[in-house]
Amino acid sequence: MDPVPTLFIVATPLGNLADMVPRGLEVLQTVDTIAAEDTRRSAPLLAHFQITTPMRAYHDHSGERDTQRLLQVLRDGGSVALISDAGTPLISDPGYRLVDAALSEGFRVSPIPGPSAVIAALSVAGLPSDRFVFEGFLPSKVQARQKQLLTLAREPRTMIFYEAPHRLLDSVADIAECMGGERVVVLARELTKLYETVVRLPAGELVDWIAADRNQQRGECVLLVAGYRAVDDELPAEAIYIFDTLREELPLKQAASLAAKLMGVKKNRLYQYGLDVPLKK
Repeated sequence: MDPVPTLFIVATPLGNLADMVPRGLEVLQTVDTIAAEDTRRSAPLLAHFQITTPMRAYHDHSGERDTQRLLQVLRDGGSVALISDAGTPLISDPGYRLVDAALSEGFRVSPIPGPSAVIAALSVAGLPSDRFVFEGFLPSKVQARQKQLLTLAREPRTMIFYEAPHRLLDSVADIAECMGGERVVVLARELTKLYETVVRLPAGELVDWIAADRNQQRGECVLLVAGYRAVDDELPAEAIYIFDTLREELPLKQAASLAAKLMGVKKNRLYQYGLDVPLKK
């Protein structure tokens, strides 16, 4: 082990313990303290590899006192390993404040790379991976979730989201509504575990597929959404004129829905146009 006091950011398996990297094991065995998101969930991992290093909890609700206790280990010349429940810490997991504080005090922060649900899902999705954007968890409330999805409707990069299983069906349905039912979406569920599932379908079809099997609404879920592609997407001038006329008197969503029916164009295209192009006064 490097004698320099170090905060190690250690990736741990998503599910299959055989994915634990040897260097990560060495670090967990030799640091002075392991800071774990949930000590109860990390205990089986440490027991499996016969690691007896003391653990202390460090999670979203940890306060400044918890941060300072871990920093004190570094100040005393020791080293700390930060782990999350699964995968790479700080990817929609706690730890940012600790890393920021350690760097601010001049301590070394070193990554021990390994499993990451984002990268694992992207590698098997069959979507463009040269450019992508990770958006974390979508908002839990419908209105906020739809608003965020509408702002991303014309994002050209592959989009990656984490989602809680109990919100999975609603979120995919909102993707279909806000981005179009034909937009390709990949559900990567329970990666590396016994019931690993990777399915790629148009958003509208994926809604039906998930609804037909409640088992798909369980476990850890990653959603990947194909980026926007402008293919014959120019709105007819007449459709824009009708839409602009209607939205002078009606709410944007209602105007888009009515104009779409009158002109035979997609409601989502008109709605996004309305967000992108303010109505001229």
